[in-house]
Amino acid sequence: MPDHIRSAGTDWQPVAQQGAFRQIMNCFAYPGRLGQLATEAKHGLPLLLATLVDRSNRLADPHRLLDDDEHRRLGANSGTPEMAQFVVQPGVLPPDFQPILGSLENPEQGATLIVVAERLGTGASLHLSGPGIDGTATVAVQGVDPVWWQKREQWNAGFPLGVDMIVVAERQVLALPRTTRIDLKGAN
Repeated sequence: MPDHIRSAGTDWQPVAQQGAFRQIMNCFAYPGRLGQLATEAKHGLPLLLATLVDRSNRLADPHRLLDDDEHRRLGANSGTPEMAQFVVQPGVLPPDFQPILGSLENPEQGATLIVVAERLGTGASLHLSGPGIDGTATVAVQGVDPVWWQKREQWNAGFPLGVDMIVVAERQVLALPRTTRIDLKGAN
């Protein structure tokens, strides 16, 4: 993974963000399906964030995956992983924070965790079930510490409270809403 992940100029155009939004929503509707972000950049993370984050959100990037210029373009307020609506973390590092889980009155205020993986389609097989999945689905993820899946299960144990997760690797994206169950035996 590079020191800083950089955007392409086209990532900031509405048509690119609209296309990315459709891909992301399709991935949330059908967990386990991989989406492809149409970007000229080497990595889809900046386009993903440009699509989802704005000045009304707090973004935590504690490992500085994006440089100061990228953060300035996003315009989001900086926050800690414990207080941010969007948290970006490298998947190779296990999570060491407690994200916002929402409340019973406002479960939609749970954080969205964006985990940067090495690859999608190879690696540890995750067996998924839940809404949007016909029976079960299997997806392979490389470069995500298994502790992420264990913590995700803990954070989502009090449904409807919990977190939604997006895994991004290069230009591919995988969405895991809090309603998706992961067979942890497949994550090792």
